[in-house]
Amino acid sequence: MGCCYDSAFHKTVLLNFQNMNPMTPSRHHPLEHTQGRFSHSADTLRQLARDMLQYATQQGATACAAEVSDGFGQAVTVRQGEVETIEYNRDKGIGISVYLGQQRGNAHTSDFSRQALRDTVDAALSIARHTASDDCAGLPEPELLATGFTDLDLYHPWLLNVEQAIGLARECEQAAFARDKRIKNSEGATVSVHESQFVYANSLGFIGGYPTSRHSVSCAVIAGKGSAMQRDYWYTEAREASEMLKVEEVGRIAAERAVRRLNARKLGTMQVPVLYEAPVAASLLGHFVGAVSGSSLYRKSSFLLDQLGQPVFSSNIHIDDIPDIPRGLASSAFDDEGVKTQRRAIIQAGVLQGYFLGTYSARKLGMKTTGNAGGNHNLILRPGKLDFNGLLKKMGRGLVVTELLGQGVNHVTGDYSRGAAGFWVENGEIQYPVEEITIAGNLKDMYRHIAAVGNDVLVQGSRQCGSILVESMMVAGQ
Repeated sequence: MGCCYDSAFHKTVLLNFQNMNPMTPSRHHPLEHTQGRFSHSADTLRQLARDMLQYATQQGATACAAEVSDGFGQAVTVRQGEVETIEYNRDKGIGISVYLGQQRGNAHTSDFSRQALRDTVDAALSIARHTASDDCAGLPEPELLATGFTDLDLYHPWLLNVEQAIGLARECEQAAFARDKRIKNSEGATVSVHESQFVYANSLGFIGGYPTSRHSVSCAVIAGKGSAMQRDYWYTEAREASEMLKVEEVGRIAAERAVRRLNARKLGTMQVPVLYEAPVAASLLGHFVGAVSGSSLYRKSSFLLDQLGQPVFSSNIHIDDIPDIPRGLASSAFDDEGVKTQRRAIIQAGVLQGYFLGTYSARKLGMKTTGNAGGNHNLILRPGKLDFNGLLKKMGRGLVVTELLGQGVNHVTGDYSRGAAGFWVENGEIQYPVEEITIAGNLKDMYRHIAAVGNDVLVQGSRQCGSILVESMMVAGQ
């Protein structure tokens, strides 16, 4: 018989907008309409950036760029029904990069006074004078800069006071305890609000910026007692609070995930298929991004060197970098250098189509920036046709991985070894939980032998995918 495993789990955790909680809906606010939410107005940020660029130019900079930011956050954690922490922060900062020919210097400050800003520019210029010339240093080519900014609907204030946040956190944790009597303890439920705005400008005439919001609810609980305890968690995150899962759902899922891990066993050593559950499958995309990012490539510290135009994944894999998804967690009309972003196919039918490059790394490689200064945008692995249960049936016998431990990944060779926990599968059905195992392989082989990708896509960050089935990996246990 299979163990008691909620087969509906992978239906309930999907980001289903029809079932989301309208906690505090709020309409979109453009940058000019954020007055009162931030310490400084948008006009003030723009003027600060202009003033720094003007002063840097007067002091001899041949080119320069400045970024000004202003934001705040609130996080409330409740544990065992009692308030454990209330955190509130307001942050601001301004950074300046200056060029003397191809000598570069940069400096930062959180002091917005006139003298402090000038001192910061002077410090950056002093650094540049003592820096070796670099023929790849400099601002982007002017024709690559964004000239029109699409409204991507990234700012949605959550008008949540501390008392309301405490109430939501309690509801979340209570839902976890109410789900199963085997939930004996809690690491807490947290409700977080974060809002910020920024302006980036450079001496090529570019100036742009916008406000963003990012809110979340999380819960971590402990099932069982004594030496048989198991912990797990769940969270939801979105630009708009009403698009997150209900707090009760977050607590319920956290409880189910903890309980299903009770009575875990160990495994022997064997070579079997491995199914990465969607929440951990995104880590495989993260290793890929690191390997095809500019700094790794020009330093020759990547296991995917010189693979452009070559098959690096199995032919059923398609990966896209999409910067213009409305309310996307990694959406942006321009990158960290003001370069216009664009939709790109990174992997087509397993073949590597492009890298992630900023201006400097692109010049080091003799290429052009891809508008990825600052990293990937919404990186999306196109889903397959099978749901999670369909992947189990396709796998037949093997290991489902739901948690990864340790950092055993060599990004130069691709060698991969991680501690793991999850479930053993026989005849396409979950049998029992397993723990204290290690899974190992090489990322180049793992990518080429992805048998299937699920349609159980989760949106919990900038890298989005369903569960991933790898044909064969070494599993080491007792």
